[in-house]
Amino acid sequence: MAKLTLLTLLGLGLALFRDHRASYQTRLNAFQEITPVELPNCNLVKGIETGSEDLEILPNGLAFISSGLKYPGIKSFASDQPGKILLMDLNEEDPTVLELRVIGSNFDQSSFNPHGISTFTDEDNTVYLLVVNHPDFKSTVELFKFQEEEKSLLHLKTIKHKLLPNLNDIVAVGPEHFYATNDHYFVDPYLRSWELYLGLAWSYVVYYSPNEVRVMADGFDFANGINISPDGKYVYISELLAHKIHVYEKHANWTLTPLKSLDFNTLVDNISVDPVTGDLWVGCHPNGMKIFFYDPENPPASEVIRIQDILTEEPKVTQVYAENGTLLQGSTVASVYKGKLLVGTVFHRALYCKL
Repeated sequence: MAKLTLLTLLGLGLALFRDHRASYQTRLNAFQEITPVELPNCNLVKGIETGSEDLEILPNGLAFISSGLKYPGIKSFASDQPGKILLMDLNEEDPTVLELRVIGSNFDQSSFNPHGISTFTDEDNTVYLLVVNHPDFKSTVELFKFQEEEKSLLHLKTIKHKLLPNLNDIVAVGPEHFYATNDHYFVDPYLRSWELYLGLAWSYVVYYSPNEVRVMADGFDFANGINISPDGKYVYISELLAHKIHVYEKHANWTLTPLKSLDFNTLVDNISVDPVTGDLWVGCHPNGMKIFFYDPENPPASEVIRIQDILTEEPKVTQVYAENGTLLQGSTVASVYKGKLLVGTVFHRALYCKL
């Protein structure tokens, strides 16, 4: 009888494992192949070799780029180097990048591991750069003041909180105020791996201010990119492994109310919002299995989608760019400025296109 019970439990365990394996493969789009969509005037950005995971373009055409991310379970070409913030002027005919010098005695440059970034411009035109950082694979938000003439970042503050344990992306709504995504619930690497495999959908979004920190939305299967509409009324959140972008209405007390969701046949990563049109530009992973299980002989593809009129009943979704990884591996973000497109990646290069 004991043997029969053991065999029954073993059979149930194997069946459950197979079910979760199939679900895991579906969530990662494990068998998805890409059909190329080319853009005619594109070039790789010189000086970016170790990733451009997130980027933000100021109204004057200056672009901040986070580079050198080291993320558990993801390939890195910069394993022995600290990360950096790069600057690129999209007004130039052939723009190049330079590394912004970080100033501040309390900032440890050697453990800098930048992830998502966001800017906030104050009434006096001071530009603040907020950076998700993973020193020693922990999570903090680093607050910098951009000093344009010196081409430097003055470190002002490091923000830590128990509700910010697994940060991915951030959108600033004030110098020290932001919404941020936590892409996992658990901190322990072993539990994180099971959370990912089982699809527990326990990740969440937090609002942070110096006076208040609250969970504003939860139940996500890997909450990833986050951004806000130009009028500040709506917050957009990408749910990577559910292949969704969620639209939330933002209220005066900073709470969020779900409004609608859009489904895609790709893993949606970071979201950029065109400040002129309100269109969403999204860096995507057609096949997430190739991101999490990197094979240089079969590299992850890149994809960029554009979403117009997202608040209407029939938003228009356009696949702007798609490439099988031969040129650009693992796109995470795309943003536009005056007819120019900049595409970033987790750990690879960056692409600059004239549309």
